[in-house]
Amino acid sequence: MSAIKGAERLSMADLAPHIAQTWETQRAHVAAHSPFYQTLWDGHEPPRDLRDLPELPLSDKTQLRLSQAAHPPFGDYLAAPRSLANRLHRTSGTTGQAMNLALSARDAQVTQEVGGRCHASAGLGPDHTVVHCLNYQMWMGGLTDHMTLEATGALVVPFGVGATDLLIRTIREVGITAISCTPSYPAVLERVLAERFPGLKPRDLGLKLGLFGGEPGLDDPAFRTRLRETWGMEPRNANYGVSDVFSNFAAECAQDTRLHFMAADVLHPELIEPESGTPLPLEPGARGELVLTHLARDCQPLVRFRTGDIIEIDATEPCACGGTGFRFSVVGRSDDMVVVRGLNMFPSMVAAVLNEIAELSGDYRITLDAPPPHDTLPVQAELAEGVPVSEALRYKVEQAIKTRLGASATVTLCPAHSFPRTEGKTKRVIRSYR
Repeated sequence: MSAIKGAERLSMADLAPHIAQTWETQRAHVAAHSPFYQTLWDGHEPPRDLRDLPELPLSDKTQLRLSQAAHPPFGDYLAAPRSLANRLHRTSGTTGQAMNLALSARDAQVTQEVGGRCHASAGLGPDHTVVHCLNYQMWMGGLTDHMTLEATGALVVPFGVGATDLLIRTIREVGITAISCTPSYPAVLERVLAERFPGLKPRDLGLKLGLFGGEPGLDDPAFRTRLRETWGMEPRNANYGVSDVFSNFAAECAQDTRLHFMAADVLHPELIEPESGTPLPLEPGARGELVLTHLARDCQPLVRFRTGDIIEIDATEPCACGGTGFRFSVVGRSDDMVVVRGLNMFPSMVAAVLNEIAELSGDYRITLDAPPPHDTLPVQAELAEGVPVSEALRYKVEQAIKTRLGASATVTLCPAHSFPRTEGKTKRVIRSYR
């Protein structure tokens, strides 16, 4: 069985028979054909009722890396004949060793269907011409996200990364109205416009819709406001996913900026306490690590997979847009969390403070040169164009972080353009002691 058309608007009661039948087929498939899970489960059968799934142990990225190292190229969690795989992707490797991802034709089709729901929810449709500016070189975000954009009926321009001058000319010549990229990529375009297209402002390009994903940032209202004012386009968080699971399974809508879970027919979510692994209820106000289980996956099915993403559930009732999935925000990644005197700090929290200070560009790095515990948060904050370094400004930034986050910070002010503007994912927390 595959995805159900329009599943994102069906109630859980309506989806329940499909989910039960799909899981029955999937559990048998994994139990019979995945040596990885056979070993992990130590001979135990996966439960028939998804509510009993916490009886099984969790799986994680470290285990998958070891599996691929021992059984290249796809690991012993490949649960289908190699002949059934007809697409190979590779993860970006932002959080460690890059992973090989195998998709069957059905896996790819389900991925496209679910991702299409997300981009459509964010406002993309047949009337748009959208340029896709993510890396096509094996990364899931390139070709796969291209196909999810096509699923909305939009005209898709497969541009990729690099050749920024050509991109700017193409946007103007073709009449492109939407862009799909990471939240940090518009800053690259702004720099190139300023340096090579004098007199041409970002809003002169005519973009009306920004579809963002791949890194945090858009949850910050100040950052959204900057994008609107600078570009004249509506920014939408349109592409939240976990490469090992689905490239895109959550997005916002025009009525609500929170992410909507849009894959209940093919993906089972759980929430756990990150340290203990204790299950948490999926209810408003709950915060924990997102755990995912494939309900329909041929090649590399994952069961109780720890994503490493810490999320907070905001609402579970249907949205005004018609979406029925729970709505949530991403707090940060567990491996990016920095504990300062007992306080859990995430990069997105720091960004929210810095983006409200006009003298800063909004770009920053948190560089840790020693293992925890940390007494202060070391922040390198980049200055806006033309703003000089001053002791008064440094103190202002430190006090803003202390007031908003409750943690002491040691701030270093860096001149404008100190940090490279990347076309892919930008890593904000750098642990130099590793």
